[in-house]
Amino acid sequence: MGKRILIADDAMFIRIMLRDVLTKGGYDVCGEAANGKEAVEMYKELKPDAVTLDITMPVLDGIGALREIRTIDPAAKVIMCSAMGQKKFVLDAIREGASDFIVKPFQPSKIFEILRRTIG
Repeated sequence: MGKRILIADDAMFIRIMLRDVLTKGGYDVCGEAANGKEAVEMYKELKPDAVTLDITMPVLDGIGALREIRTIDPAAKVIMCSAMGQKKFVLDAIREGASDFIVKPFQPSKIFEILRRTIG
């Protein structure tokens, strides 16, 4: 079985696309969250190998979710997902302990490269 990934994005089509790419790449998508609060709760329950967090989400944004997840598990591997033009948020995320970031629209090869670098 592949490494376990939790996907958090408020856009269902992004979650579906990411799940499809990850599954085809041999990863196990263990959960999907539609906002940062769900992502934090699911992280506690599922203890995935890595999390992809969209920066812009309702209830709790990606930066807030990153902070909470890193409080729960300082070694958490969190990969932020951002659209073009969100450089300031990406820099904030790196300062808060994000492992890496993926820019939307996603390129499968880039996702796999980042996951290999982050969790092996």
